[in-house]
Amino acid sequence: MQPIKTEGVHAAEFLLSEATGSRSREEGVLAATTVDLPAGQILGVVTADSTYAPFDPDAEDGTETAAAILFNPKPISDEEQLATIVVRDAEVIDTRLTGLDAAAEASLLALGIVVRVGTP
Repeated sequence: MQPIKTEGVHAAEFLLSEATGSRSREEGVLAATTVDLPAGQILGVVTADSTYAPFDPDAEDGTETAAAILFNPKPISDEEQLATIVVRDAEVIDTRLTGLDAAAEASLLALGIVVRVGTP
Protein backbone atom coordinates (compact mmCIF):
# COMPACT_ATOMS: atom_id res chain seq x y z
CA MET A 1 0.00 0.00 0.00
CA GLN A 2 1.30 3.44 -0.95
CA PRO A 3 1.70 5.98 1.86
CA ILE A 4 -0.70 8.91 1.81
CA LYS A 5 0.94 12.18 0.91
CA THR A 6 -0.49 15.48 2.08
CA GLU A 7 0.22 18.63 0.12
CA GLY A 8 0.62 21.96 1.83
CA VAL A 9 -0.86 25.22 0.62
CA HIS A 10 0.54 26.13 -2.79
CA ALA A 11 1.81 29.61 -3.64
CA ALA A 12 -1.08 32.11 -3.65
CA GLU A 13 -3.66 29.36 -3.04
CA PHE A 14 -5.09 31.50 -0.22
CA LEU A 15 -5.90 34.41 -2.59
CA LEU A 16 -9.41 34.98 -3.92
CA SER A 17 -8.55 38.32 -5.53
CA GLU A 18 -5.94 41.04 -5.46
CA ALA A 19 -5.33 44.47 -6.94
CA THR A 20 -4.18 44.87 -10.53
CA GLY A 21 -0.50 44.47 -11.28
CA SER A 22 1.72 44.20 -8.24
CA ARG A 23 -0.20 46.65 -6.04
CA SER A 24 -1.11 43.99 -3.44
CA ARG A 25 2.39 42.51 -3.18
CA GLU A 26 5.81 43.63 -2.05
CA GLU A 27 9.14 42.00 -1.47
CA GLY A 28 10.04 41.71 2.19
CA VAL A 29 12.79 40.19 4.30
CA LEU A 30 11.90 37.21 6.48
CA ALA A 31 13.72 36.73 9.75
CA ALA A 32 15.63 33.46 10.19
CA THR A 33 13.21 30.62 10.95
CA THR A 34 13.51 27.21 12.58
CA VAL A 35 10.37 25.90 10.84
CA ASP A 36 9.10 25.77 7.27
CA LEU A 37 6.64 28.58 6.59
CA PRO A 38 3.62 27.77 4.40
CA ALA A 39 2.05 30.02 1.80
CA GLY A 40 -0.68 31.86 3.66
CA GLN A 41 1.36 32.30 6.85
CA ILE A 42 0.29 35.51 8.55
CA LEU A 43 3.29 37.69 9.34
CA GLY A 44 4.12 40.53 11.67
CA VAL A 45 7.04 42.96 11.55
CA VAL A 46 9.83 42.58 14.11
CA THR A 47 10.24 46.09 15.52
CA ALA A 48 13.97 45.75 16.19
CA ASP A 49 15.03 45.09 12.60
CA SER A 50 11.92 45.46 10.37
CA THR A 51 12.05 41.84 9.21
CA TYR A 52 8.89 39.77 8.87
CA ALA A 53 8.23 36.78 11.12
CA PRO A 54 5.19 34.61 11.88
CA PHE A 55 2.35 36.46 13.60
CA ASP A 56 2.39 35.78 17.35
CA PRO A 57 -0.44 37.36 19.34
CA ASP A 58 1.47 36.81 22.60
CA ALA A 59 4.71 38.43 21.44
CA GLU A 60 5.90 41.88 22.41
CA ASP A 61 8.32 42.40 19.53
CA GLY A 62 6.00 43.75 16.83
CA THR A 63 4.82 40.38 15.52
CA GLU A 64 1.72 40.60 17.71
CA THR A 65 0.17 42.74 14.95
CA ALA A 66 -0.55 41.10 11.59
CA ALA A 67 1.13 43.06 8.79
CA ALA A 68 1.28 40.75 5.76
CA ILE A 69 0.67 37.26 4.36
CA LEU A 70 3.41 35.07 2.91
CA PHE A 71 2.76 34.51 -0.81
CA ASN A 72 4.69 31.26 -1.27
CA PRO A 73 6.22 28.65 1.06
CA LYS A 74 9.66 29.28 2.54
CA PRO A 75 12.04 26.71 4.03
CA ILE A 76 13.88 26.70 7.33
CA SER A 77 16.77 29.15 7.17
CA ASP A 78 19.53 30.24 9.54
CA GLU A 79 19.65 33.53 7.68
CA GLU A 80 17.20 36.16 6.54
CA GLN A 81 15.58 35.45 3.17
CA LEU A 82 13.66 37.50 0.63
CA ALA A 83 9.98 36.74 0.25
CA THR A 84 6.96 37.95 -1.67
CA ILE A 85 4.26 39.12 0.71
CA VAL A 86 0.70 40.37 0.34
CA VAL A 87 0.40 43.67 2.19
CA ARG A 88 -2.79 45.38 0.91
CA ASP A 89 -5.91 45.28 -1.27
CA ALA A 90 -6.73 41.57 -1.43
CA GLU A 91 -9.39 39.02 -0.53
CA VAL A 92 -8.15 35.82 1.11
CA ILE A 93 -9.64 32.49 2.22
CA ASP A 94 -9.69 31.94 5.98
CA THR A 95 -9.10 28.18 5.81
CA ARG A 96 -5.91 28.66 3.75
CA LEU A 97 -4.27 31.01 6.27
CA THR A 98 -1.90 29.96 9.06
CA GLY A 99 -2.07 31.88 12.32
CA LEU A 100 -5.45 33.51 11.77
CA ASP A 101 -7.33 34.74 14.83
CA ALA A 102 -9.74 37.63 15.43
CA ALA A 103 -6.92 40.11 16.14
CA ALA A 104 -5.04 39.13 12.98
CA GLU A 105 -8.23 39.40 10.93
CA ALA A 106 -8.85 42.92 12.27
CA SER A 107 -5.25 43.98 11.53
CA LEU A 108 -5.45 42.59 8.00
CA LEU A 109 -8.75 44.37 7.38
CA ALA A 110 -7.10 47.66 8.37
CA LEU A 111 -4.60 46.97 5.53
CA GLY A 112 -7.39 46.35 3.04
CA ILE A 113 -7.00 42.56 3.20
CA VAL A 114 -10.47 41.06 3.58
CA VAL A 115 -10.72 37.54 5.02
CA ARG A 116 -13.56 35.53 3.46
CA VAL A 117 -15.10 32.44 5.05
CA GLY A 118 -14.94 29.08 3.31
CA THR A 119 -13.00 27.18 0.72
CA PRO A 120 -12.85 27.83 -3.00
